[in-house]
Amino acid sequence: MIYPKIGIRPTIDGRWGGVRESLETQTMGMAKRAAALISENLRYPDGTPVQCVIADSTIGGGAEAAACQDKFSRENVVATLTVTPCWCYGSETFDMDPKTIKAVWGFNGTERPGAVYLAAVLAAHTQKGLPAFAIYGHDVQDAADETIPADVQEKILRYARCAVAVGWMKNKAYVNMGAVSMGIMGSYCDAEMFQKYFGIRAEWCDLTEILRRVTLGIYDPEEYEKALSWIRANCKEGLDCNEGKNLPEIITKSKVVPADKDWEFIAKMSIIMRDILYGNPKLAELGWHEEALGKNAIAGGFQGQRNWTDWLPNGDFTEAILASTFDWNGTKAPTPFATENDTLNGVAMMLGTLVTNTAPCFHDVRTYWSPEAYERVTGKKAQGKAANGFIHLINSGATALDCTGASKNENGEGCMKPFWEMTEQDVNACLQATDWCRANYEYFRGGGFSSHFKTQAEMPVTLLRVSIAEGVGPMLQIAEGYTATLPEAEHAVLDNRTDRTWPTTWFVPKLTGKGAFKDVYSVMANWSANHGVTVYGHVGADLITLASMLRIPVSMHNVEDEKIYRPHTWAAFGTDNLEAADFAACKHYGPLYR
Repeated sequence: MIYPKIGIRPTIDGRWGGVRESLETQTMGMAKRAAALISENLRYPDGTPVQCVIADSTIGGGAEAAACQDKFSRENVVATLTVTPCWCYGSETFDMDPKTIKAVWGFNGTERPGAVYLAAVLAAHTQKGLPAFAIYGHDVQDAADETIPADVQEKILRYARCAVAVGWMKNKAYVNMGAVSMGIMGSYCDAEMFQKYFGIRAEWCDLTEILRRVTLGIYDPEEYEKALSWIRANCKEGLDCNEGKNLPEIITKSKVVPADKDWEFIAKMSIIMRDILYGNPKLAELGWHEEALGKNAIAGGFQGQRNWTDWLPNGDFTEAILASTFDWNGTKAPTPFATENDTLNGVAMMLGTLVTNTAPCFHDVRTYWSPEAYERVTGKKAQGKAANGFIHLINSGATALDCTGASKNENGEGCMKPFWEMTEQDVNACLQATDWCRANYEYFRGGGFSSHFKTQAEMPVTLLRVSIAEGVGPMLQIAEGYTATLPEAEHAVLDNRTDRTWPTTWFVPKLTGKGAFKDVYSVMANWSANHGVTVYGHVGADLITLASMLRIPVSMHNVEDEKIYRPHTWAAFGTDNLEAADFAACKHYGPLYR
């Protein structure tokens, strides 16, 4: 593939006869060091280091700027980083391509007026309606200093990480398998939103296509046997909550796949759904050329309930394994894949995965447990991170097995990792921490299995959700926090009050003492929908930056003000109330692909 690249633009004072010549080495050195910083620290979702392209020469005026743009247009440059240590001619040297995301790094040195150029070119960007991110070190450096200060590194990497995410999405597809689940508004796929804000094509695939491929054998039979063997060896069965129930005939006669054949059907369905998303060259060898192509997906969702699950095995295993960093073929990139085809939470899964390269975990934002309610129900006081209350995150379906927290970092702590860091021990630990409970027939008449585990580590995570407000469009909510662990007996008491066959995460948001983060109750009370997704780490600042690139306002977050990084132009819409300024700027500039 042609990867989305970061273009580095070394700009320079155009005056020959001593000035320009004295700056060539320093300016091009800045470009090379910035490119190295990005490529050495950032990876695409497939694990490949992020690629940078440097202009063939420094840029002192319009002719060289045009030559640079010509080169970038051939290289799939999606974002540009202009670097300079000196004064340059702003409107002659700036990136005027309306399709690229822009940033400018002005070297903080006293020998040359790099800061003056930075201010001038940012004013030009603002005046021309081309938002750009400003990068300027906190401390003055000597002209010969070739180090990149930590604060500058942070801004460059945040900018590049988010810009690459934008480029990675473009021209891919969100694949709706089925349609709307149980009247959930998030399942109503807004094709215009996908196209205008993300550059993504919305596609639909009727659920009968899955049945067609099962019936006609449109899957790799060798992979099917491999997947089934892997499932039998690694997916241990847990609780069957249907035992002992006298179920009515409307339920018992609805299950058309015998219970002892569920795994066979699920293995086929999982391979088929993945093939629909991404294609599979093996299908062409079998004579299915159209099916081999796939749909160039970046994300998707499965309606499931109820047209499918009222008579066929549910999609919980498929969704969970797609979202995980491994399957029967080994480690792999996770697929953002939404339960109940909640496309808006599918978008949140996609954004979270793109900025972390870790697996997305789909949840119901289910229950707020106050300290008082906890003590009443368990007879114990909540301790540790759970002491001030917490939120029960639980749902069947697309919660990645990585969410067990069974993987270990270098300190032996539970964590989640990019797939290229997952070891065989990590994969086995996640599988051992999970059992598969037979689906509750009262809800899933067709049977199937749901993953069941508890998040067993205290991990930093970020909860996020995309929602649509009439008259506003898409907006993003962010809640950084931690997973909490409870004593086993107390965990069981709380967990058994709801569905005992689903995976549980106890979530504690970071509190600020004000607004939606005044307390834990307020976080849940202000959450915009029934679903949310967690990803590993405190990445709210990255998500805010990414949202500003896409022109999506952030309606709720608990990220420290000093970490918020948006285009410099946002200051023109106010510097006191940053939330209001964000809404105003996003409305003014409109979606990225309008």
